[in-house]
Amino acid sequence: MLIGALYTDACAPDTGDRMKEIHLAGGCFWGVEKYLSLIRGVIKTEAGYANGDSGRTDYESVCSGSGHTEAVRVIYDEKVLSLTDLLRSFYKIIDPLSINRQGNDRGIQYRTGIYYTDPADESVVKESLSSLENALGRRSAVEHGPLRNWCAAEEYHQGYLDRNPGGYCHIRPSLFEEARRSDLIPEYPRKTDDELRGELSGTQYSVTREGATEYPFTGEYDSFFETGLYVDVTTGEPLFLSSDKFDSGCGWPGFSAPVSPDVITEKKDTTHGMVRTEVRSRSGDAHLGHVFDDGPVSSGGLRYCINSAALRFIPYDKMDEEGYGWLKGLL
Repeated sequence: MLIGALYTDACAPDTGDRMKEIHLAGGCFWGVEKYLSLIRGVIKTEAGYANGDSGRTDYESVCSGSGHTEAVRVIYDEKVLSLTDLLRSFYKIIDPLSINRQGNDRGIQYRTGIYYTDPADESVVKESLSSLENALGRRSAVEHGPLRNWCAAEEYHQGYLDRNPGGYCHIRPSLFEEARRSDLIPEYPRKTDDELRGELSGTQYSVTREGATEYPFTGEYDSFFETGLYVDVTTGEPLFLSSDKFDSGCGWPGFSAPVSPDVITEKKDTTHGMVRTEVRSRSGDAHLGHVFDDGPVSSGGLRYCINSAALRFIPYDKMDEEGYGWLKGLL
């Protein structure tokens, strides 16, 4: 596996059959380290300097042009998290087209990069970047290649945002919460349409299985703000938390985020002469509503406009009884 082959003893990570490592550069490493540490399957993170001109450096030298980039060493469990999925999450926090700049930071030390120690990872990295560039329609500015001249950053840089929650960070706050909630919810069994016809009301079936929309201001949960959990009416899969609900004024329940990004899917919707993004549940493939980018900026800027008929509400004091007590901590 060659883990640690390019390190001094002081920098060598823990080894094990399931442990892998990759080094990711995405601008100021304070935020990058914090974000990556929240992803399920990541075991350890360390801020440092990568792929410069010398084997020894420090923060002052890097800022003065040593050629290193601020990076994060990530130790992860490949049985839980694949490199492909880890890189997909990494792309969410960078501008892949920006050269020597991320957020407000400029300079060669803020260039983006993916650096590997295991030669077997080269093909995975190249395939991942190819997929990214196909989506972008152009070549990215993300550097990639073998790790060279790694050096751990000074102690005061390690876990910086944990010790300084209000410290500078170029990453949107909503992405930290998304990483924290990722892969939180298991999939729930999907029922057949015949089963659902016998269990749901006509409106519920029409909305979830036929893509209908309830009339504005008529849904059960439009102006409902009790504490609890909203689940998919077709499967019981957890979808939204009351703490993420807000009064959108549009006539349908509004949420700033799902309980986990994994529980919903998005599809382009061109019906009714509009171009919108439809939101469906993952396990039940139920039509829920649409997502728009006019939500509260402080909560990430999104508005999930959801039909009440697609949801079932579980009060906080009933969550244990109904098998959702493990999610109470998010409320």
